[in-house]
Amino acid sequence: MQQIISLLSIFAVAAHAATYDLPPLPFGLSALKPMISKNTLQIHHGKHHAKYVDTLNSLVAGTHLENQPLETIIKESYKSNKAIFNNAAQAWNHSFYWQCMKPKGGGTPDESSHKQLCDKINTSFGSYANFRKQFAEAANTAFGSGWAWLVSDRKGNLSVTKTIGAENPMVASGRLIPILTCDVWEHAYYLDYANLRPSYVDTFLEKLVNWEFVAENLERAMDSGRNWSC
Repeated sequence: MQQIISLLSIFAVAAHAATYDLPPLPFGLSALKPMISKNTLQIHHGKHHAKYVDTLNSLVAGTHLENQPLETIIKESYKSNKAIFNNAAQAWNHSFYWQCMKPKGGGTPDESSHKQLCDKINTSFGSYANFRKQFAEAANTAFGSGWAWLVSDRKGNLSVTKTIGAENPMVASGRLIPILTCDVWEHAYYLDYANLRPSYVDTFLEKLVNWEFVAENLERAMDSGRNWSC
């Protein structure tokens, strides 16, 4: 899973002097309006995400996991310590999620700018429309709270998956590498969309996805995959 560590090193929650820091949002609190409100981001990032980080710090203090990379904590605690796992994974998932969005994003990725990504979407799903349908279905059918993911294998073959609670492809899908996610916990959308999760998911896909970030993740995933040995 080393490729996941390198893939996310640019934005993962960082370790400093036995603590993990809450990474800043990659955009302003009002930058995603009206799709996602300032109030939602203040609560989602400033309260929920921050709480996961703070709780993680308290749980790992004085343990063998203290000062370990976040990805190491997630993998080592998955089967052994649910409380540590949940908070570490949620800290990681949210850091990834923020990077997956940008102002004036979404829609079909530009083939002239992201040819490799577009080619892989077409090869893996038949068309962008098919990918969009599968991703929306995964997001809308994740029971309760969870995440929808676009993942890549080491050769760039793409697929859609969903996880429940704090789980992510790092532990749920073996060697599949996340390149895009949508948070479908209610705190991600309820203030803006009430119980209309499908409306939030449609807006995420049509107006928010940061395709530049997704394309970069795919490229890193494929580059790391070329160096793998089975």
